[in-house]
Order: sequence, then C-alpha cells, then structure tokens
Amino acid sequence: MPEPTATPPLKTLPLVFEEPRKARRPPRHLADMSSQARCEAVVAAGLPAYRAKQVSHHYFSRLVDDPAEMTDLPADLREPLATALLPKLLTPIHTLEADGGTTRKTLWKLHDGALVESVLMRYPGRVTMCVSSQAGCGMACPFCATGQGGLQRNMSTGEIVEQVLAGARSLARGEVPGGPGRISNVVFMGMGEPMANYNAVIASVRRMTDPAPDGLGMSARGITVSTVGLVPRMLQMAEEQIPVTLALSLHAPDDELRNELVPINTRWSVREAVAAAWNYARVTKRRVSIEYALIKDINDQAWRADLLGELLTSYGDWGWVHANLIPLNPTPGSKWTASRVEDEREFVRRLEAKGVPTTVRDTRGREIDGACGQLAATSL
Repeated sequence: MPEPTATPPLKTLPLVFEEPRKARRPPRHLADMSSQARCEAVVAAGLPAYRAKQVSHHYFSRLVDDPAEMTDLPADLREPLATALLPKLLTPIHTLEADGGTTRKTLWKLHDGALVESVLMRYPGRVTMCVSSQAGCGMACPFCATGQGGLQRNMSTGEIVEQVLAGARSLARGEVPGGPGRISNVVFMGMGEPMANYNAVIASVRRMTDPAPDGLGMSARGITVSTVGLVPRMLQMAEEQIPVTLALSLHAPDDELRNELVPINTRWSVREAVAAAWNYARVTKRRVSIEYALIKDINDQAWRADLLGELLTSYGDWGWVHANLIPLNPTPGSKWTASRVEDEREFVRRLEAKGVPTTVRDTRGREIDGACGQLAATSL
C-alpha cells in the first residue's frame, strides 16, 4: 500500500456533550409518557383515566392532533384532554420540496425558539423520515453544517416522535405525490448526535415500535440510529436488544485524519468505534452500516479505500457490515465538496474487491439545502 499523503490540518470546534443549563425543557407530551403515565396525567387533570387511551388512539392510530376531530370524545373534554396530553411541540416555519414533491424538508421551531429539521423522502415501495434528535450538535465535525452551529439542547422524546407523526399526517392527507401512504422507515440522521441524547432517542424508538394505541406499531428493523462513535452508548444499545440498524459515521479509516474530521475520535479511536459496531452486529444479528462521506482530496484516496476494506474484513466475512458511501452535499461557502466521479468509482471498486458490500447513497434535496443544518442556519 502506498504511503499516505499528508492532509492539511483542519480547524475544528470543541466537543460539547451536555446541553446548556439554561435550556428550558419542552412541555410534557403524550409521546413522552408510558400508557400508565398518560392515565395519571389525565386523572391529575380531573378526567377519567380511560380517556387517555382514547386520545392515544387518535394520535397514533388515526394520526389526529386536532381536538375538534376527536368526535368520540365529549365536546367539553376535548380541549382539557389536549392540554393534558397534546401540547404543541413543533411549529412549521418552511417546507421545501424537491424531486417532484416526493422529498419534503421542513424547518420547525420548538417551544423555546430553537430550530430543527426533518425530511420526508418517498421512494417506490417505501417512505423514509429523517429526523433530528438535538437542536444543533456538539460533535463539531468541520464538514457538517449542524456541527458548525454548536449544540443548543437535546430534544425530548415527544419532539422526536412528533416529527415522524407530522410526516405520517402529510402522507395520510395525500399531501405527498403518490397518494396516501405510511411511514415505513425512520433514520436518525438529521440534526444532532443521537447517542448524545441517548435516553430520549431510545424512548422514541420504543414509542415508534410500541403496538397501537400505545405507539405507532412500526417494525424496529425499519429504524436506523446513527452515531459518530460514542462507544459506551453503542455498547449500551447492544444490550437494549432492540433490533434497529446501527449506522456508524466513520468518514476515515485512520486515526490521523478522523481525529480532524470527527473530533470524537480523539476519545474513541477508529478501531474502538468499529469494534463496538461489530459487537452490535454480533449481539443483535443486525448488519451495521458504515457511513462514509466522500470528500474530494480529503478522504477519497484509493489507499484509504484499501485501508477501510482491510479494517472491516478483519472481523470476518460473515456479512456483518455494509459500506454506505455518501457524496458530500456541500454547504454554501464551504471548501468541502464531493469527490470526483472517477475517484468515487475507484473507491467502490476497491471496497468490493476486499469483499465489502458497498452502495453509493442516492442523494436527494440538493436544491432545498439538503445537508443537515443548512436550512436552519440560513433562517437564524
């Protein structure tokens, strides 16, 4: 293998793992609560406990969030029940469309003015929601629009789930070309580092997979949780025994470059992160996705493809991993840009030659500020 060429040092921001103390927590929502907690909230409001299940049915099964549409409830109880269980969490600011309306990116304002984004993507045979888990991000990856904005706060379980429900309502109402449909996949690849908001993310996964009317009744196999490599949380998620797909955002196979592209690597190295991903696959029997943003002249060299292939196959060839290459969606004014087509093809060829199943992600939404954080950044 040829000697690696030196990579110029990259300017990075300090890592932030905890949200600022001044952050105000959002109001407690039905999606934050267990079925028992919902009953207790309704009783505390002076209403019969069984009304909680009725409201849950409207929210998760009928996809209704307007009390006026809950016609099986007494008219005088609709507003009190909505106040107790369905406080408004997200206010739409902009919705931009691409791909003939089948890609819809929405900018949301949270109760405290923080801005987050979600994206609905309709493909033949499936509908995917990309959701945010934090307002901003503290991981400080220099090529990421969200990372350059810093962390504002963690999102609540309810705020995460409501992004999915909002997309589900749009589909049910026929607002997306292709007719009514349902959300089949959810990916935690929007704003924020999901593993840095671990409790709320896992609770939202449980809410999505709980059978109706306690939750959406989705298959856990349709949910992907990404991380830049918070190893202790990756190991913890393996213990949770929820068969979601784990996606490790690696972006470099060597510590020298990854320390700069993904600063968390200075705490947990490439090999530690990949070992934790392999452990997740071993425990759950779920194939792990290795996410790799191809950046022109930074991490797309042929020798790095060889190094990545050797690293991933060093754990055996039992099909535990899949490489997902992502043509970088550049942010305005950034020096980062996508790899040349010929370099991308050579990268794929070399990984496949090592026996690593590899795909290049279908990029959507370039004309609507598709990279995570772009829309929020331009709206501040």
